Amino acid sequence: MRYDKEYSSIKSVRQTLCKDVVNKKLTGVCAGIAKHYDFPRLAVRIAVIAALIMLPVVTGVAYVVASILLPNSKYY
Repeated sequence: MRYDKEYSSIKSVRQTLCKDVVNKKLTGVCAGIAKHYDFPRLAVRIAVIAALIMLPVVTGVAYVVASILLPNSKYY
């Protein structure tokens, strides 16, 4: 049975990349990436918006694919 790192007292438990359904704005991809890599959610969202301005097709396709393929978080 897997647990997220924040809900486990064992620090060696692997945290998997998934969408954050609690802190989501659109689909939860940016919030999930921020949670996984321990970055501020606002910084990840600003980086994605900047990438959308510079490379709209690539970033848009990557976001849609990530929103389809990433599972929702198991814990709220």
